[in-house]
Amino acid sequence: MSDPDRRSGRDRRAEPPPGADIPLEGFELVSPSGAAVVRPDRLDARHRAMAMAPSLFTLGNMLCGFSSLRASQSGDFDLAAVLIGVSVLFDIFDGAVARAVRAITPFGLQFDSLADLVSFGIAPAFLLYSWSLHDLGLPGWLLACFWLACAAYRLGRFNVTVDPLSDKRYFIGLPSPGAAGVVIASVFAYDGDFAGWHRFGPVALAVVPAVLMASSFRFTSFRWLASPRPDRIWVTVVAVVALVAGLAFVPVGTGLVVAYTYVALAPLGWLTAPLRRRWFGPDAVAPPRHHIPSVFFLVDERGNRRH
Repeated sequence: MSDPDRRSGRDRRAEPPPGADIPLEGFELVSPSGAAVVRPDRLDARHRAMAMAPSLFTLGNMLCGFSSLRASQSGDFDLAAVLIGVSVLFDIFDGAVARAVRAITPFGLQFDSLADLVSFGIAPAFLLYSWSLHDLGLPGWLLACFWLACAAYRLGRFNVTVDPLSDKRYFIGLPSPGAAGVVIASVFAYDGDFAGWHRFGPVALAVVPAVLMASSFRFTSFRWLASPRPDRIWVTVVAVVALVAGLAFVPVGTGLVVAYTYVALAPLGWLTAPLRRRWFGPDAVAPPRHHIPSVFFLVDERGNRRH
């Protein structure tokens, strides 16, 4: 291509196309489903504080996850697992608070995923390695790295497909707190003696949840338990009472049942979907998956809006 052609090509890319309503400089925050997007500088101090309130819980999530690393390094694996469990609670509450104040900020989304990467990516991977995988040498370290890579992929994919008005009943891929829950329950259930064929247990713990995090299986979100409708609050109360009672009287068994059952839900749901659709109708299965475009990068190289 000649120099005039290259210059004209650059000029064409630099000029907005006819009728374009998106500036080519910077980013435009939009919601593909039509949710209102408001710049923070247009909010008063009270509403800005409300929008930032969930980040306090996110900070607690991250600090507990980071503290878990120290406990794992010291060999206090039970404490490390408990701290990751507290991170799970903080993660649940930051989402519930965000929905309560009806505000989702780009900062909050990114901060939440960074905290989750520490608490449900790095901390469980390091706990797995310190607790059981270190006996395998380099392969054990690579398995821990595999967990971290899948968690980072899962969280990065979530960031570029999240939308305030999209279907909140399902997650794409096993949520990282759910994967971490499998590690937490397993640490309390097993004494750490992985001689003989028991050595395959930690390998499965490192591989199966990690693969499911990176998969496209849809997992039920159960967000309605944390933010119930007024007419269904009794369901939340019953579920919480049952969970607390189980953890109080049979903590290890309850943890194993909850963690392992949740991980198995999506694969079993996928296998039984044809039967459930036939017996109970289309509402008994997850709706077709629609790819949601990034909430930031909605302009192609020619400056046209992507649809």
